[in-house]
Formats: sequence, structure tokens, C-alpha cells
Amino acid sequence: MQHANPSQFASRKEPFGTYLLAQIKRDDDIGELARNAFRDPGFPRDGDFKAVSKRLNTVGAPPEMHDALAEAEVDWLAL
Repeated sequence: MQHANPSQFASRKEPFGTYLLAQIKRDDDIGELARNAFRDPGFPRDGDFKAVSKRLNTVGAPPEMHDALAEAEVDWLAL
């Protein structure tokens, strides 16, 4: 059985890392996370959520940045 609108599943979502970097102008914790990521030469720009989370752990990001990461994932998944 085929879905009534299979094209909705064919679109490719931009990588999570790319989405996060695009949030640089936001005036909230997600924007702060994006600005920090932009300045980080080791940030996984084409990475998924797990790669970004691993990077935050590697650099010792504070808990607020992990919370912002979780909020950003919810926003990205809603696209």
C-alpha cells in the first residue's frame, strides 16, 4: 500500500547543524548557541543532532546550551 502523498516524504531536510547556524539572529538561547557554533571551527556544520550534542560535550558547554540544543531540535523536527 502506498501513501496518498508520497512526495511529502521525498523532500530532504537540511542538516541539523546547518539549520542551527541559520538561527544566529535569534534573540534567545538558540541564537546564543548558534553564535557560539558559528565561532567554533570544530562545529559539525553538516552534522545531525547527535554530532552537535557530542561537540557540546567535547567543548564543555554549560547546561543552558544543552537545553537550547534540545529546543532547537524540536523546532527543526517541526519543519
